Amino acid sequence: MSGKGLAFAGEPRAAALNASLGWGMPTALITGVTGQDGSYLAELLLAKGYRVVGVVRRTSHDSYERIQHLVGKIEVVAADLLDQHSLQTVIKDTRPDEVYNLAAQSFVPTSWTQPVLTGEFTALGVTRVLDAIRLAKPDARFYQASSSEMFGAVREAPQRETTPFYPRSPYGVAKVYGHYITVNYRESYGLFAVSGILFNHESPRRGLEFVTRRISDGVARIKLGLAQTLSLGNLDARRDWGFAGDYVEAMWRMLRHPEAEDFVIGTGVQHSVRDCCDVAFDHVGLDWKRCVTHDPRLDRPAEVETLLADSSKARAKLEWEPTLGFAALIRMMVDADLVRLQGRA
Repeated sequence: MSGKGLAFAGEPRAAALNASLGWGMPTALITGVTGQDGSYLAELLLAKGYRVVGVVRRTSHDSYERIQHLVGKIEVVAADLLDQHSLQTVIKDTRPDEVYNLAAQSFVPTSWTQPVLTGEFTALGVTRVLDAIRLAKPDARFYQASSSEMFGAVREAPQRETTPFYPRSPYGVAKVYGHYITVNYRESYGLFAVSGILFNHESPRRGLEFVTRRISDGVARIKLGLAQTLSLGNLDARRDWGFAGDYVEAMWRMLRHPEAEDFVIGTGVQHSVRDCCDVAFDHVGLDWKRCVTHDPRLDRPAEVETLLADSSKARAKLEWEPTLGFAALIRMMVDADLVRLQGRA
């Protein structure tokens, strides 16, 4: 296993690791399988010879677009983070070796307009999954998708596993709960339960509501003559942006690590929203200053001004490294949106 990107199928070291852990063909259960991370993770695990089971809500209106190419390769089952019984039934029936909890209300602005629902899914939903594992399959290894938004008004820079949390949104608060309930179940019940504190990670599969995808989609529309301007919020917010395809490998490595530990995952390089505009518009030969307008309605009530990861623990213990740089990532997203929108011009 090279530790680079998603090219792992059939690699001998991965097979040797399976054998050393006494695992043949493991079963992985993924909540949020229809999302960006869920689709990349399902691809990765299939390439490693897993049986992959994806959890969807029976009443979900989510698009299956991101996993359409995986139809027939993964199993899809119905359960709901709001319903303890459904989760316990699915875990009892599928008998997973690994459970990846990627489902959540994950858009920060929505967490202010729907704070209670965000808490139910993003906070209490984690407890329901953990308790279902405790009761139905206590030897399963559990991954919780924690977030850099937990650091909020950062107490130190860069942020590492020991940095105190100071969330600045209902989403961030809910993620802190999810993080600590995972620690609690690990220490109280002996579950192999870990959290990956992932910094911003993007791809062409990112939702259109997120700022990087809003920019890549807006650039493509302007280039193709489908729009004239792009409205954005705070251009000075700074983030540590990486490629989602790299980050799902870190999730897998956490569950294959001999000890249950939490890890910060990020690139260690920071850019502003303004930088993102620079790269994206320049890629198609446009000047972003002529196209971008500020919409105060897109500003957060409480802004997180800066996030920057110190992932040295993951690099040392998991041998994980990001493979795709910021500029290449943004250009890839713009190219994908140009292709997607080409027929509409």
